Amino acid sequence: MTHAPVTVVGIGADGWPGLAPGAREALRAAEVVVAGPRQLALLPPDCAAERVAWPSPLRPAVPGLLAAHEGRRMCVLASGDPMFFGIGRALAEELGPDRLRVLPHPSSASYACARLGWPLEETEVVSLVGRPLAAVGAALHDGHRLLLLSAGAGTPAEIAALLRERGFGPSRMTVLEQLGSDREARHDGTAEDWDRPAGDPLNVVAVECRPAPDAPRLSLVPGLPDECFENDGQLTKRHIRAATLAALAPAPGELLWDVGGGSGSIGIEWMRAHRSCRAVAVERDLVRAGRIERNAAALGVPALRVVTGAAPAALAGLPVPDAVFIGGGLTAPGLLDACWAALPAGGRLVANTVTLESEALLAERHRRHGGELTRLAVAHAVPVGGFTGWRQAMPVTQWSVVKPAPAQGDSQP
Repeated sequence: MTHAPVTVVGIGADGWPGLAPGAREALRAAEVVVAGPRQLALLPPDCAAERVAWPSPLRPAVPGLLAAHEGRRMCVLASGDPMFFGIGRALAEELGPDRLRVLPHPSSASYACARLGWPLEETEVVSLVGRPLAAVGAALHDGHRLLLLSAGAGTPAEIAALLRERGFGPSRMTVLEQLGSDREARHDGTAEDWDRPAGDPLNVVAVECRPAPDAPRLSLVPGLPDECFENDGQLTKRHIRAATLAALAPAPGELLWDVGGGSGSIGIEWMRAHRSCRAVAVERDLVRAGRIERNAAALGVPALRVVTGAAPAALAGLPVPDAVFIGGGLTAPGLLDACWAALPAGGRLVANTVTLESEALLAERHRRHGGELTRLAVAHAVPVGGFTGWRQAMPVTQWSVVKPAPAQGDSQP
């Protein structure tokens, strides 16, 4: 059976007059147009198609709505560029690209950069539509330019408050409303003195990041200062953490299991490596689990998932990881076997310990599976009377290994 393609038309705040002839022709020829209420209101009376508003929540409704109108000439009307934080992604995932015809309009990011004179390729875009505001925190760096896609009229004030809280009060803010329409407006200020009332809900917030003199410097390289993490002592310390993340080797889109999450530092720094990195922290202590969530929000990765429970039982049903870090509980029966079994071929496992019992376990697995067995020792200079000496931290034994493809007939963990 041949399925008719679905046409996705991008439309701007300038509405019908801003559409290219091909986009107007597609909408006039459609038998059904699906869009949000705001986009449907932009259609003229001579666009005679049946008008269907997206239900809420939108994403779960996509398959059923497409099936309900199968065989009809369908247009989906979307804001700006449908493939830029828009409905186009969901439709491509559901239908496949061969059944989509996308007619994009300039995105709000393109309009904003045109107004500000910013090169789009050097500007980071963060969508806050249906996403937590705390995600902005990972993008705050001195001199960095951000475009924040607002969730509504109150978003600019919320952004200003977050910037002040994170030590970026001096940052320059520009709110651009109704971009591309005859009602376009611009408002400028700084986060520390932002007191404008809520304006138009259709807005983009541009930020030129400027830290206050006492703002902490949060590098993108693993090894954030220990003081950045709320903790009760269960924390992989800075230098060991940097070495651990190097062994885990995060790459875009990959998923980490952080088993024995403690303060969440490994999972958090894994996710800060790239915006598409994902992590699940498994922590049996309820207080620590809450602490992990607070640390993740404070450091700009609120999407880190926290599973409360004891491993290995708590690992059941989790999505397949690309890498696993075990920071505690190595001697728990079945834990190391469960983590190894969960990894696909090519997955990485890194385990740290400071106890002789767990070290013996890692030495045995190293003999069986190979990899690297490393002892990491860190010493800090401290006052000794009127002089300075070295204070040695407990050495950490680390096993890191890449899981090979199984030999034929071999299922032994």
